[in-house]
Amino acid sequence: MRFATWNVNSLKVRLPRVEEWLAEVQPDVLCMQETKLADDAFPALTFQGLGYESVHHGQGQWNGVAILSKVGIDDVVANFVPSSGDPDPDARIISARCGGIGFTSVYVPNGRSLDNDHYQYKLRWLAQLRRHVDTIAAPDGAAVVMGDFNIAPEDRDVYDPSKFVGATHTSPAERALLAELHDWGMVDVFRERYDEDRLYSWWDYRAGDFHQGRGLRIDLVLATRSVADRVAWSVIDRNARKGTSPSDHAPVVVDLAESAVGA
Repeated sequence: MRFATWNVNSLKVRLPRVEEWLAEVQPDVLCMQETKLADDAFPALTFQGLGYESVHHGQGQWNGVAILSKVGIDDVVANFVPSSGDPDPDARIISARCGGIGFTSVYVPNGRSLDNDHYQYKLRWLAQLRRHVDTIAAPDGAAVVMGDFNIAPEDRDVYDPSKFVGATHTSPAERALLAELHDWGMVDVFRERYDEDRLYSWWDYRAGDFHQGRGLRIDLVLATRSVADRVAWSVIDRNARKGTSPSDHAPVVVDLAESAVGA
């Protein structure tokens, strides 16, 4: 199985690029974030023509998450499960089972600044994500949570940590809540395979940051151990960040073997 996550930063603007990428890369499952579409505007028929079933949780010009699958979609949950707390007023999370694996597509709030109410919302959101995962999955099961986390897990995931002191994306509180997912049983599958620094998934459009290598690794694929052990290959597809009118995020792609690698 091949699966991927991609913050497309407006599906209306980026649809031709997404179609081209799907045809080239052929993922079995794609989780998207920032579709910026209402549900009735989501191009489900376009994706159906490419062989994908799809589910979408949107709200119009902001946020929006989706899952595309060639291997079936069931057990769909749009928003947080009720037992995890109040529903999110924003469209930031959707879960479904595809090909025997539970997938959750997340667009974690940005946080804006440490003294902003949106930062407290981000911390509450991350805590609720942990409860959501604990409800719909088990550490010894097959589950993947992936998307735009708006958190760089470590300083090596930031081009210059000194520029983020006292800022969001690297604050101790955010990182601690992300670490709770690891403690629960999730593995950062890309980082487990690649130990190098300067491996980024997001680059600001301004000041030539992509070409200057000033990026962040904030698009993450977290998986339970049974899934992580099957990872045969993973890549941040920088080519998708190039060319005309790209998203500011690159897709993260993962290939799974039929059984544990090396078993």
